[in-house]
Amino acid sequence: MSIYDITIGQLKELQSLLVSRTETPEQVGLNDHVGKKVIIRTYSAGVWFGEIEKKFRNEVIVKGARRLWQWKAARSFTLSGVAVYGINQGESKISPSIDGHWLEAIELIPCSEVAIKSIEGAQDHEPS
Repeated sequence: MSIYDITIGQLKELQSLLVSRTETPEQVGLNDHVGKKVIIRTYSAGVWFGEIEKKFRNEVIVKGARRLWQWKAARSFTLSGVAVYGINQGESKISPSIDGHWLEAIELIPCSEVAIKSIEGAQDHEPS
């Protein structure tokens, strides 16, 4: 058999075999945040909120990304508090959302429904 005789179906089957062998159970677990809305702390781009669309190592592509330029938790004083209780909308400055934003993440914190509604419902901050 020549490589030129391989069907598309055979090629897809081969691809699925290669992918499953290169991804360890630990790596699969590290992708649990894909499709979920999280707070993202980055190396040098600040703090963001959005849905993880893709993840590879410490790089993420975020859908509906909103920069938390200035934030204050509704309760507590940490990013974990923001992820659980949401933001104090009157004392926070949140950017408009954008899709497909690439970030280098150092921390991903899953958000509660309360936090998601709080951040998604925040007005877009416009500089004065």
